[in-house]
Amino acid sequence: MRNLARFIGISRILMRYRIDALVLSASFLSRFKPLLYLTPWHYIPTKKLTRGERVRLALEELGPIFIKFGQTLSTRRDLLPADIGDELAKLQDACPAFDSVQAKQMIEQSLGDSTDKLFKKFDIEPLASASIAQVHTAITHQGDEVVVKVVRPDVGKAIKRDIALMYALAKFIGKHPISKKIRPTEIVAEFESIILGELNMLTEAKNATQLRENFQGSDLLYVPKVHWDLCSEDVLTTERIYGTPVGDIDKLKADGVDLKKLAEDGVIIFFTQVFKHNFFHADMHPGNIFVGVDDNYIGVDFGIMGVLDEADKDFLADIFLAFFNQDYHGVASAYVESGWASASTDVRAFERAIGRICEPMFEKSLDEISFGQVLMDLMAEAKNFDITVQPQLLLLDKTLLNIEGLGRQLYPQLDLWATAKPFLEDLMEEKYSMKNTFKKLKEKAPKLLKEIPELPELILNAFKQMEQMKNIGSLYSKQTDAIVSQLKDNADKQTSAIFSGALLILSGVLAVNDLFIASGISATVALVFWLKSR
Repeated sequence: MRNLARFIGISRILMRYRIDALVLSASFLSRFKPLLYLTPWHYIPTKKLTRGERVRLALEELGPIFIKFGQTLSTRRDLLPADIGDELAKLQDACPAFDSVQAKQMIEQSLGDSTDKLFKKFDIEPLASASIAQVHTAITHQGDEVVVKVVRPDVGKAIKRDIALMYALAKFIGKHPISKKIRPTEIVAEFESIILGELNMLTEAKNATQLRENFQGSDLLYVPKVHWDLCSEDVLTTERIYGTPVGDIDKLKADGVDLKKLAEDGVIIFFTQVFKHNFFHADMHPGNIFVGVDDNYIGVDFGIMGVLDEADKDFLADIFLAFFNQDYHGVASAYVESGWASASTDVRAFERAIGRICEPMFEKSLDEISFGQVLMDLMAEAKNFDITVQPQLLLLDKTLLNIEGLGRQLYPQLDLWATAKPFLEDLMEEKYSMKNTFKKLKEKAPKLLKEIPELPELILNAFKQMEQMKNIGSLYSKQTDAIVSQLKDNADKQTSAIFSGALLILSGVLAVNDLFIASGISATVALVFWLKSR
């Protein structure tokens, strides 16, 4: 019954902002559009608003959960018209504070003691309030200033209720062919994982701790310390930070901050997180970033983090460097080699399409080019060629757009390319260096040593196979001599390749264990067998 009441309430708000007309304008629902003329509210005058404004205002009135959904959807620019995407990016995650006494009681219940015993001082008045949690300031018994973040009461139930309605709508859209491109169920699932993850304060505490460790000793980014003894699933206590909001340009100028360096540092922080740590702050909008007294960045709010695997990282590095070098074939190859292309993808046509997107960019000065937008355009074009782009990369691109926009706000002449290219090239050089290669060999040495005893059996099987191939001639007539000869030749080459591979692995293991002479001999013999296998 409550779900029905909620559904009616949502429908009323959607109709007020004429979202029903916007939805029915979709091609797969256009046959239902005449029904609009039968509804009485269709003839009631409304304010003249753009469709993007109507969507944003409707989400704001629907409440915190839908605001969060709109923010998440704003990261999927490949699925949205530009005007709607721009409006959704304006959504602010703020809402009235809930009862302070109730917040205090929830903190005490979750941490198992009264605030008088937990803290030297606890401020009953909230510092800030958002859709998921509310923040209070306090001082620990050790004299540390902290902020205490407590999850809003019953927010989990409200989220699950609204997500159930979103899944129902996604299921309905999923019956139409257009769902193959927009993947509505995937979008809702992505939102569900993000927002449910934000409900667990221990997850955010873990994220903050990892990011703090990643930048330990760095003068680029400071991450507040987590007070683990004052944390639970519903409560997060972290060091209180002081700084200037990064969006307050006038204050930063008055304080004598080098805005050019600050903008460049933001780019370096982003690429460090992505390519070195594989773990990045995915909600780096100006409200979550401050500038400290040492002109360094200070980050807060670690509920949404992005994680990339080695394949994602390699793809991005290849894309960035290929684009920097105007290598459109390299850009297309990166998409295809990632394994996301379908059998129907026309690689040459895709390469030409990339050229059409990229070439006009290089007619502009570098400080006029938005690489985040270029990357988004490439991802959108990839969809036209039936290439699936992974959601974590879209989250990363949204972060890049935030960082790039912030950098240009601080220093309009920011040259993202000049700042990022040397950094990326250093990372690629490090990735493919001999030192890194031997490091990987050392990590895999136990597995290799375990499998070495199996090499004699593999070699013996190879000899047996070669012997069997020698006897094939007696089984076939003279007409098949040419085929048999080819098979025997292939067998010889295969055996040589097996020997070469086995000896090369042995060479690596010997080198890791500092047996360089034996390693060199093994590598030389491996080279001989490799040449024989050609």
